[in-house]
Amino acid sequence: MHEMSLAESVLAAIEEAARAQRFAAVRAVRLEIGRLAAVELDALRFAFDVVKRGGIADGARLDIVEVPGAAWCMRCCDTVPLAARGDACPRCGSHQLQV
Repeated sequence: MHEMSLAESVLAAIEEAARAQRFAAVRAVRLEIGRLAAVELDALRFAFDVVKRGGIADGARLDIVEVPGAAWCMRCCDTVPLAARGDACPRCGSHQLQV
């Protein structure tokens, strides 16, 4: 479950920002996570609830914004929407994509 290590990394970034900006508490955390990132959002929410306890983010709300998948199509020379890894370009049908 890599979501636990992701939650720990998010908390570490929050704590570092808190020290640098000298704030005492965090009320909300907003994360943007791409649909192709292979992150289980419910598992990440659970992990964040566990790691935030007793720290600066204790009681903070976690807002996750799911960003649509996108890839660079080498044939179209453009960024195209992508629903899942392994899908073809929706414009030209090519699989020459960089995610």
